[in-house]
Formats: sequence, C-alpha cells, structure tokens
Amino acid sequence: MASTVHAPRGTQDILPPDSARWSALEARAREVAGRFGYEEIRTPMFEATELFVRGVGETTDIVEKEMYTFTDKGDRSMTLRPEWTAPVVRAALEHKLFAQGARRFFYIGPIFRYERPQKGRYRQAHQFGVECFGYEQPQADAEVISLAWDLVRSHGITDAVLHLNTIGDAACRPLYRDALLAHFRPHLASLSEDSQRRLERNPMRILDSKDAADAAYIATAPTLSSVLCQPCRDHFEAVQNALRSANIPFVLNEKVVRGLDYYTRTVFEITSSVLGAQSTVCGGGRYDELVSSLGGPATPAVGFGLGLERFLMILDALGIHSETTRSGVQAIALGADARERLFTLVAQMRQETSMPVFMDFGDRKILAHLKIADRNAARYALILGSEELAKNEIVLRDLQTRSERRLPLGSGKEVCAAVGELE
Repeated sequence: MASTVHAPRGTQDILPPDSARWSALEARAREVAGRFGYEEIRTPMFEATELFVRGVGETTDIVEKEMYTFTDKGDRSMTLRPEWTAPVVRAALEHKLFAQGARRFFYIGPIFRYERPQKGRYRQAHQFGVECFGYEQPQADAEVISLAWDLVRSHGITDAVLHLNTIGDAACRPLYRDALLAHFRPHLASLSEDSQRRLERNPMRILDSKDAADAAYIATAPTLSSVLCQPCRDHFEAVQNALRSANIPFVLNEKVVRGLDYYTRTVFEITSSVLGAQSTVCGGGRYDELVSSLGGPATPAVGFGLGLERFLMILDALGIHSETTRSGVQAIALGADARERLFTLVAQMRQETSMPVFMDFGDRKILAHLKIADRNAARYALILGSEELAKNEIVLRDLQTRSERRLPLGSGKEVCAAVGELE
C-alpha cells in the first residue's frame, strides 16, 4: 500500500464547519472595507525576488531568513509572496493606477514565510489588509486606523488596545539612528545575535526584538521624540486629534516600530491580552517612500495588515463564536422511488430559491437523515417515502420548532412558496 501524503509542515487544511468561520470573517472584512470606500485588489502569489528586497528591505527578517525563493525555468529568481504591500504597489505602478489620483485598496489572501511553525504561526498564513495611496494628510492615517479598529471591535474583542507611535522621516530619523548607535554599541557583546547583526545596518530594528537578551537595553534606549522634527511632530499630533474626534482611544507607545523598512512617521498596533506573547491583532502605518523606491512617483501611503489565523485564535480564546443559523432545506428520500422523484423536485427548487437545498443519496433510516440535516444546519426537512408517494404529498418539517405539515407533491416552485410562508 502506498504511503499517505500529508500537508507540508507549517500549513493547514481548513475544513467544514471551520471553513464557515473563515468565510464569515472574510465577509465581515469585505463589508467593513467597502463601507470605508476600499476596493479589492488581487495580485499573483509569486513575484520577482527583487520586489521584496527593494520594497521590504534587505535587513528585515522576511528578506534575510523567511522568504520562499526559487529559480524558475527561465533562470529568474522568484519569491512566494511574504507580504502584500509591495505587490500592491507593483501592480498599481504597472497598470498606472496612480495616474487616476488617490486610490484605496483592500486584499485578502495567503502569504508565505519560512519560519518555525507554532500555534497561530504558519508557513502559509492568510492576511486581510488595506492600502490608502495619495494622501499625505493625517486624516488618512486616522481613517486606516479607524477601519482596523471597527473590524476588531465589531467582533467583540473588548480588551483591544490601540498602540500609536511615530518613527519620523528622512529628516529626523538619521539623528535617531546616531542616538541608537551611541546607546547600543557599548553593549554589543551582550545583545542577541540578530541585534548584533542589525546594529550597523538598521539599529531601529533592535527595538522590535523580542529576545530576552535585548530587553534591558531596549528599555533604556533613547526615544525618537527627543529628535523628532517639527513637521513629523505636527503630523503625529494631528493624527491623535483625528482619532480623538472619531472617539477611538489609544495609548502612546514609543516601542512600536514595526518590522519592515518602508515605514515612515505613523506606526500602530492593535493588541489583545488573551494570547499572551502573541498579543498583536494587526499592525501598520505610513510608508510615504515605498512607491518611489520601486520606481514610481512620490506617493504618500498608509495601510495595515491583519493575520486571519491569529484573529480567529483570539476569538476562540475569548469564547466568541458565530452562532450557527439554520438555513435551507434538507431533502430526505426514503427508498429508491422516492429518491428519483425527490431528485427532480430538488433540481427544480435550486432554480427557484437562493437558500441551500441539501440532498443525501444514501439508503438510510430517517434518524440518520435527520442527523445529516443537523450537520448541514438545515432549517427545514422535506421528507418523501412510499406512504407520501402513494398519497401524492410530501412532509415539510421545521427542524427548529419541530412542527410539520403535509403539502401536495407539486413542483419545486410550489414547495419553495410553502417554505417561504414559514420564513
């Protein structure tokens, strides 16, 4: 016997009924994004490796350690999408979308990162996110944060906290780099291996370290606010005022820097305490220089990403589950003659109604059929056996109230009308 083939390590199969939770979460995300005026964009799952090296940054963990990169048959270096923002920018530039003015996009789909699998962290994961292009005004930052906040709060995550920071821009960040170098260099030998490697290339990345060896030095590191230029200071103050006007609470947290090189000015994270160390629900910020770094015009931008696996874990930990709503009809045939007649009726019903119509073709006792109806969360059952055939009628049972009635065995349209009377 041939050996069983398993899913690759770090991936998962999403099976019914859990897949319904995914569909509901994605539908909610689409609804919220649409309400804010964002349009869906879809990009290929693999891109030229250069896109991520230039866009995400050579010193990031993604580029240094986590990308799935391969050489294709044309001897080109390709990489499975490890994040969405750079591909969205590439697509917008390639199709000249920025020539149409400011644009708002959202995306839902998989990302791929080679890292040690653990609960809530997969090598193929899924993200929802938004990107807002063309607005340098602080209200754009607040709009993106508002969208994320609405999505999180709409799921009942009441312990959510919005952490807000600014990491400056090209005018003031070099001063901060010098201050961090002066702080960390005397402790180089005591820093983690990753932080030692990052020190000269991008010392701000050390602030994002979760390694215990770095914690004490991060705690005493200088803050960017001491060197922040006035335009960045004004922008950040305006973002805070916009959030206050939208009644969105936040805390200032100068340790939030995000892990990608393209961020400028505003950065933020929304956290929940229920998963302990894995506390980040979503994160994002402003990235005004990314479009130009990929060959496009100077284009201000701001966005965020939310991991769907992590989000569902938080809902589970909080005991927040979508209630199963019974919907549709389970057609139950008792015997071959009834199955043949009922199949025709079901085919007609599927042309007449948008509700799901289920039918099992096995020879089972009625209790077994009703168990299948429960598994399908059907609201009604249509039951047809030899007795009903002889009387040219069919039983319509409400599986929620346990009441039933007998109907003439007519067309699918007539049966759908009878079901509609009960809705």
